[in-house]
Amino acid sequence: MSPFTGSAPRTADWAHLRVAIADGVATVTLARPEKLNALTFGAYADLRDLLAELSRERAVRALVLAGEGRGFCSGGDVDEIIGATLSMDTAQLLDFNRMTGQVVRAIRECPFPVIAAVHGVAAGAGAVLALASDFRIADPSARFAFLFTRVGLSGGDMGAAYLLPRVVGLGHATRLLMLGEPVRAPEAERIGLISELAEEGRADETAAELARRLAEGPALAYAQTKALLTAELDMPLAAAVELDASTQALLMNGEDYAEFHAAFTEKRPPKWRGR
Repeated sequence: MSPFTGSAPRTADWAHLRVAIADGVATVTLARPEKLNALTFGAYADLRDLLAELSRERAVRALVLAGEGRGFCSGGDVDEIIGATLSMDTAQLLDFNRMTGQVVRAIRECPFPVIAAVHGVAAGAGAVLALASDFRIADPSARFAFLFTRVGLSGGDMGAAYLLPRVVGLGHATRLLMLGEPVRAPEAERIGLISELAEEGRADETAAELARRLAEGPALAYAQTKALLTAELDMPLAAAVELDASTQALLMNGEDYAEFHAAFTEKRPPKWRGR
């Protein structure tokens, strides 16, 4: 994401999300606990626009995505989205579905790691938001459910049919997307759907600890690692190793690479600058 901006000012207030930024870590909380943080049109749009703003500003080095109350996110709001889409024409429906996909792309393409702190339900779009994140820290209460076929839609929503096989394999992905059955934390850990199973009640805290660790590290190296992981998913080996070579050559001209050598020589911790 280019840091150059035009006339649009920085957003002062996010109406559909709770956003806190401190020491290079953004904590973004879905805050509709009475609805299990069900997503609305506004919440989708705010997530898309927030990630774009943070990517341009380059002040955030890690982001935690969490949910308030009893669960992470129950997916799209049944009344405010599913009910509303029944009266939309095809052009409006395409605009909506493209917007949800833009949120997933924003999570994958932002230049900082995104950590989903999952407790309770992560269903439908909520499961895909967690899936798109770079890390999924799960409470033992977590349960994931890709429910799209259960409402009469394709299981391949918001990039799920692209991302899920690459995380858990085609066999598990087929079962999860076809049947829409819940996957509880122990099975999610077994099949690789979660990055770390936290102690009970500590998913948010564990995610925050990981975010602080990442924020204190070599931000540019992390950004390029994330970019290569996404870009090389569909590349042949020859193209991937050439992209790796070009990326490393650029980073070897950076300040952080020289700083590592200086720190090693002086027997001190590196002072990473993300340059």
